[in-house]
Amino acid sequence: MINVLIADDQPLQRFGFRMLLESQDDMTVLSEAANGSEAVRMTAQLTPDVVLMDVRMPGLDGIEATRRITAAGNRTRVLILTTFDLDEYAYAGLRAGASGFLVKDAQPEELLSGIRAVATGDAVVAPSLTRRLLDAYAHHLPAQSPSDGPEPTALDPRLTALTDREREILTVIGQGWTNTEIATRLHLAESTVKTHVGRILAKTDSRDRIQAVILAYDTGLVKPS
Repeated sequence: MINVLIADDQPLQRFGFRMLLESQDDMTVLSEAANGSEAVRMTAQLTPDVVLMDVRMPGLDGIEATRRITAAGNRTRVLILTTFDLDEYAYAGLRAGASGFLVKDAQPEELLSGIRAVATGDAVVAPSLTRRLLDAYAHHLPAQSPSDGPEPTALDPRLTALTDREREILTVIGQGWTNTEIATRLHLAESTVKTHVGRILAKTDSRDRIQAVILAYDTGLVKPS
């Protein structure tokens, strides 16, 4: 059973989410929060598997609430809902530790599959949206000029513990490949890929897959398209 906390300042929106989630055999709504402060407090008390987090809320917004929830170090993951598919706040959400993004007008099936994906650690939900967000986010990173010396990936301490194969897999994770695609294209067993991904997350201290994607961008393994 996936336990969900809904954080949104609109009562009607919360009601709609609750009705949808509780129609599923594998989901239950633990409680509802009307602002970020309530979301942080309730998460600490209830430790839900997933917090469905609105961005724009009065008082403490969804970004800062996400930052505090993820900083607490518990198992709760945050799925951020954005009003627009390139919402400026989504960039901050990446840094705050969000495990995924969905647009509020997504189809019910997309929301449900997104919650399930985040709950199981497969944080790259709505791949096209995630890739567009990351590409837009990456354009805010400082540009490297040819005169800057060696590629940043050769020196970045976050990558030094990775083997060549793990660095290769981190690169294609950053490009949005799924485990199945990695296994097929690199001629590996899918179980082997899962093992590599787990080691990459552990060695780079990445909270989940989407944080590994951010790392791939930050270190220059992946360039924005």
